[in-house]
Amino acid sequence: MAAATLSSTVSAIPTSCSSSSLKARTLKTSAFSSSSSLCSLNRFPCNPISARPSCSRNLYRVHATILQDEEEKVVVEESFEFKATTSDEVKASSGEASESEPSSDFEKWVIKGEQSINVFLTDTVIKVLDTLYHDRDYARFFVLETIARVPYFAFMSVLHLYETFGWWRRRDYLKVHFAESWNEMHHLLIMEELGGNAWWFDRFLAQHIAVVYYFMTVFMYLISPRMAYHFSECVEGHAFSTYDKFIKAEGENLKKLPAPEVAVKYYTGGDLYLFDEFQTSRPPNSRRPKIENLFDVFLNVRDDEAEHCKTMKACQTHGNLFSPHSIVEDPLDPVEDESICVSPQTDSEGIVDCITKSVATKPAE
Repeated sequence: MAAATLSSTVSAIPTSCSSSSLKARTLKTSAFSSSSSLCSLNRFPCNPISARPSCSRNLYRVHATILQDEEEKVVVEESFEFKATTSDEVKASSGEASESEPSSDFEKWVIKGEQSINVFLTDTVIKVLDTLYHDRDYARFFVLETIARVPYFAFMSVLHLYETFGWWRRRDYLKVHFAESWNEMHHLLIMEELGGNAWWFDRFLAQHIAVVYYFMTVFMYLISPRMAYHFSECVEGHAFSTYDKFIKAEGENLKKLPAPEVAVKYYTGGDLYLFDEFQTSRPPNSRRPKIENLFDVFLNVRDDEAEHCKTMKACQTHGNLFSPHSIVEDPLDPVEDESICVSPQTDSEGIVDCITKSVATKPAE
């Protein structure tokens, strides 16, 4: 299989809020070989846009190059490695200490417990899927995509509940999670067009797992958003690994097959606002897929899962998620509202965080 390399050049204004001079930077993303272990591999190398500190938006301006026809594509033999985020990596993802950084041994123990449960649940689901779909790829992908979009519905349900009670109002969370569900919906449409939902059993299994998964995620998000985001990161990491292995095994055959129409419309359509919205680790317009065959489709579906993992990782630091579009502004058109990048102080972090903070906080003398 021919290997290629993807490189993108992004020129951006420095994130310092005291300077308006332009400075060019080049970000190169190198792919690494994948491994069969889900939650024990090296993590995605990323410094999400979402992890930036609070500041005014009026100095951000991003210019991104679009993939040209003569440029080479992403290498398939060497791809991103996935590792579910650990408590020690939360601080590194944001670049500075945050309110959600573990502040006591008890809180660290709670986080490790949450992550251990997530890894166990993910491994259990993987074993079931491996048993049922070891030789039926498209059906497996259909089940995966039916399940993968559920957490974003659950997140938005709880966020709307918080808004109704006036507890938590964060528009960027709703925007990004809706964009993620929109992306996963198109993955599902692609798998349906490929015949992944042809069997009644596959539809029955996927839909009933999705219902159980929805209520489980709602409950988990109410208790601990950090745990819910970590679990979703594990699920998306498995999806990434699954597509990566499939591309390596069937790449040459996929290049001979046409791309589904729904994939062409989604990845190359005129309105790609939502496509950019869920990719919080990169500036808008910095990724524009080229779809010529079925290989390109699965390559981009796989890369979408990588972007979901990065976003879920950023979400595990409380108040760390920002819409890519909300921080890209023209410096010649300043925004006077200095608080637009500042997260509200009155919000809900989940029942577990409230309990652990009350236990860890020393009483006033």
